[in-house]
Amino acid sequence: MTRQPKIGDVFIVDLGMRAKVRPVVVLSRGDPEAPRALAIAVPLTLENRGSRYEVPMPHVPWLRNQGVADVQAIGNVGLHELTDFRGRFEMAVIAQIQKALLWALDLESS
Repeated sequence: MTRQPKIGDVFIVDLGMRAKVRPVVVLSRGDPEAPRALAIAVPLTLENRGSRYEVPMPHVPWLRNQGVADVQAIGNVGLHELTDFRGRFEMAVIAQIQKALLWALDLESS
């Protein structure tokens, strides 16, 4: 049975040939009643371009490299792909990602 991911969980996922195998941070709520077995996630990358679309991640012992969350690359991942769990970021870190995502989607004033 696939583990129901929680907000802030980090998994290593193969995002395809161009996107590579990389860590992703789950941003969607845990919903066992969701109509599709998908999680919304933001990939982590080491390529920091210094934009507002990127959120610096803290150093954590369960990830080899410190990088940035790239909210411009938000996507969905099948729950069956979330098998290589690494750890969970604290809600303060997730709040920074959510803030950047609100800005990216022009939803700040909503």
